[in-house]
Amino acid sequence: MNTARENHEKAHETPAVADETALELLVHGVGGTTPQEMLDDPQTVRVSGDETAAVFRRGEDVDAEARPEDYRGKPVPEAYVWCNLTSGNGSRALWLLLLPFMVVNLAHWMRPNARRKSRNVRLYGLLVRLTGLTLTVLLVAAVCEVALDLTAWQCAGTAACADRRAWLGFLAVDAHGAGGWWSQPGRRLALASLVPTALTALLWYLSHRTWSAYESQRPLPHQPDADDGETSGALGRPGFWYGRRLVARLRAAHTAAGLLTVAAAVGTSAARHDRAPGGPVVLDVLGWALVGSLAVGTLLVVGVVARRGRSENKLDISLDKTLVRALPYGALGLLVLSMLYAGWSRPDWRSAGRLPGDTTFGGIALVQGALVIALAVVATAIYRTAPDHRTALRGLGGPATAMLACALGGVMTGGIAQRVADWLDGTSGLIKGPPVLLSWQAAVIPPLLVIVAVLCAALAVRTARDKKREKARVGLDYALDPNSAEPGERPDPTRTARIAGTRARAALTDRAPLMIGVVSSVTLLLGALAVAGAWVTGKVPGTAAEGSYSVVEGAADTAQALGSWLIGFGFILFVTWGRRAYKDASARRTIGILWDVGTFWPRAAHPFAPPCYAERAVPDLTWRMATWTRATGGRLVLSGHSQGSVLAAAAAWQLHPSVRKRVGLLTYGSPLERLYGRWFPVHFGPAALTSLHRQVDCWRNLHRRTDPIGGPINLSGECGPQVDHPALLDPLAYGRTEQHPLPAPILGHGDYQADPVFAEERARLLARLKPGVPQPRPEGEPQGSSGRSSG
Repeated sequence: MNTARENHEKAHETPAVADETALELLVHGVGGTTPQEMLDDPQTVRVSGDETAAVFRRGEDVDAEARPEDYRGKPVPEAYVWCNLTSGNGSRALWLLLLPFMVVNLAHWMRPNARRKSRNVRLYGLLVRLTGLTLTVLLVAAVCEVALDLTAWQCAGTAACADRRAWLGFLAVDAHGAGGWWSQPGRRLALASLVPTALTALLWYLSHRTWSAYESQRPLPHQPDADDGETSGALGRPGFWYGRRLVARLRAAHTAAGLLTVAAAVGTSAARHDRAPGGPVVLDVLGWALVGSLAVGTLLVVGVVARRGRSENKLDISLDKTLVRALPYGALGLLVLSMLYAGWSRPDWRSAGRLPGDTTFGGIALVQGALVIALAVVATAIYRTAPDHRTALRGLGGPATAMLACALGGVMTGGIAQRVADWLDGTSGLIKGPPVLLSWQAAVIPPLLVIVAVLCAALAVRTARDKKREKARVGLDYALDPNSAEPGERPDPTRTARIAGTRARAALTDRAPLMIGVVSSVTLLLGALAVAGAWVTGKVPGTAAEGSYSVVEGAADTAQALGSWLIGFGFILFVTWGRRAYKDASARRTIGILWDVGTFWPRAAHPFAPPCYAERAVPDLTWRMATWTRATGGRLVLSGHSQGSVLAAAAAWQLHPSVRKRVGLLTYGSPLERLYGRWFPVHFGPAALTSLHRQVDCWRNLHRRTDPIGGPINLSGECGPQVDHPALLDPLAYGRTEQHPLPAPILGHGDYQADPVFAEERARLLARLKPGVPQPRPEGEPQGSSGRSSG
């Protein structure tokens, strides 16, 4: 490995061009930072961009291009700050509501690599989009359960419960079943339906507003590389970072699905009453017509979701205006008709028991389980066409993630229903409470947590073993000698254990796929058992186990009580976290780390997922690089840390080939292969990363064994040592030395610039880049997308 490194260094010892300006464009990673920290200067100036994302320079470097003689032998540092895209104002706290949608959207991009385009590839995308649709229906159904069933149907329809809630007085009935105009069940349901309708409208608003703020920036116009075929992947396609048409279609479909869910909750309840013997014939006919209309609307929504996926081969700026408007407005019209139908006077109608929520939630759970299983079958078939041992879970990462998204949706659903039921009734037993299925789903949480605890214990044992092995490796890396006369070179058991422990814990990232796979599989199995238990017994777990063995009865009671408490506690924690994030910028920045990782990808499966910041950041970077190289002809190093390295790679793929050959890529603490390459193999697999190495002028990657996120790129053959620098020592010095008289810190994932190797590798990249000469723009190519030749 040392020989490869020496050969690489000799190959890069090309003298720099003295009279040419060089630029280092820095892109920060997760968690964000400030331009002052990135540029190590308290005086920074925004040279381009706005409050959301911008490019900064030091005050003294603003006119650097006019003074090239002052920058001989060093680049002009420039920082692209994008952290406000994910952790800006307090409204980001509302994105916590969208967490299941974000997770299922990730599943779309986790498709395993295929040898060629096939029906299975299209089927995979369709199954993920349908899974996302069920999550929208599930969330709206949960709010319907709270507003319509628990509040309007059960509590307002029970005099003793309504007496405890004065604000329900105008909806309540007395002990004889009499009340005011709003006390009839249908009218109560119609009024309560405004709550889930408002939620659906909020989701539509957030999706539309965030599109305008984040994803409406058009990418740099360019043509895909004609000589690369499929090896470049989709990230280099002109329309990859502009999904306006698909997001608009899906937004219309999901909005309509939410409104239809509310209409079904209101209208079918009244229709069920009208179908009873002796009911009015006219209302019965209207009820059947309404149910038929709801069925037709559902088929239309499913058809729209299934009809079209992403269009990436060109910049698709068209919009299906008729569909985008007609579908949600049609669903809203059906909802209004359902409310009017339910509000028709029915003096003999009384609310008793529960609304038929078990059937709804059970049906959603069955559909989600079937979709996840089908997705796993399709993913396996795709993976077998082009197997790669580095792909997470052998291609099943997408189905496992989709299962976790469904589980998150279920926990949120159960948590909302359980807490509201406890708030309305407590332990009085005045109302029936939430559907039986939600109690069963809560009861499976304790056994799931037991399995998670066992997995964590196994990982802890494995980490302890790795730590013992790393202790020996630390001694070799730092050439420690017990007999050395220098104190800094003698072994220190405490110091060695700390370094070895950091390395061992950093390796846990590579074992995450196993844990996610096991948790997803167990969740699917326990979820199926919960649905079966609820449908077979029709009772909550504790009641269903009565009369059985005492051990079974005790376990059922304990699981039900503990699960209800845990799911309620999780909901309260979720709300508290969101409230804190709304008020506290530091907490919002912490939550922003979640969005940094989860919202890199465009909204391809769910339009209500948090917005894709890369649809703003990638065009920003490509426009900046293209215009700067065109104006100056100078050398440019694109320097990305952590998630910034992913943005840097995506931006490099979007450049015109002539501009891309003017760029050197420096990545450090990069998850490009360790996380993205394994979980998203289509776009960051070995073929795509090898293609990127070939297309840019030069690429160098730095990593540490103590880094839990970054790692080597691991390209095959000679490409590997050309890209990957040997693992950097961390800490820089083992003990006290002349250069480090105080103990050097273990840096892990941060502060790569503190290592002298960073400056050395940046200098070699700049030396490798050759001066360019102006090149005429290709005929028909827009200004700004052209570049200069690599000389």
